[in-house]
Amino acid sequence: MTEPVGLRARKRERTRRAISEAAIAMFLADGFDEVSVADVAAAAEVSKPTLFRYFPTKEDLVLDRFADHRGEAARVVRGREPGETPLAALKRHIRKALGERDPVTGLCDDPEVLAFNRLVFGTPSLASRLAQHRAYDTDELAAAFQEATGEKDAFLCRLVAVQIVAVTHELAHRNAAKLAAGRSADEVHREAVAALDRAFALLGEGAEKFGY
Repeated sequence: MTEPVGLRARKRERTRRAISEAAIAMFLADGFDEVSVADVAAAAEVSKPTLFRYFPTKEDLVLDRFADHRGEAARVVRGREPGETPLAALKRHIRKALGERDPVTGLCDDPEVLAFNRLVFGTPSLASRLAQHRAYDTDELAAAFQEATGEKDAFLCRLVAVQIVAVTHELAHRNAAKLAAGRSADEVHREAVAALDRAFALLGEGAEKFGY
């Protein structure tokens, strides 16, 4: 009897999650470079070929946690409220994420999140792959800006997108550094919001002249 499509999808997702969780637990305990893919497969009770069907590279075992955020800025711009500028929509979205202590903002002091951040930013191959994610986000955001503004100069849209992706990354890195130094997310929240406001004010001085 053929297994229902929905059931197969749920099983695949459970397997994917189990592999990722096993990998991250091992990487946090022993270090990314010290744990092999074979070690992860054995811990997750799957074969190496099965593991690679879900995660093409070792780095993907970790960075899969960022998958939901890939292209997020572009989605915010495309889904902005009527009459809202793209820049205002992005600022509103990040402010909300700060309030919710979303790990992607760097303002989350959950011990597991702090340990995960140390793993990612302390491992050169992971930090390098994360930069590739930011490049993808830049491409998507530039395309969304061009759609939103009708700007014919694609390079101009890309320049704005590069600035915004870089600024949001730097803000998150700054927040994470403050938490790594021992401060709480609640303590840093007001400073994080103020830094966001200042950064987007600077961006807005130039970008909003072009309808962003």
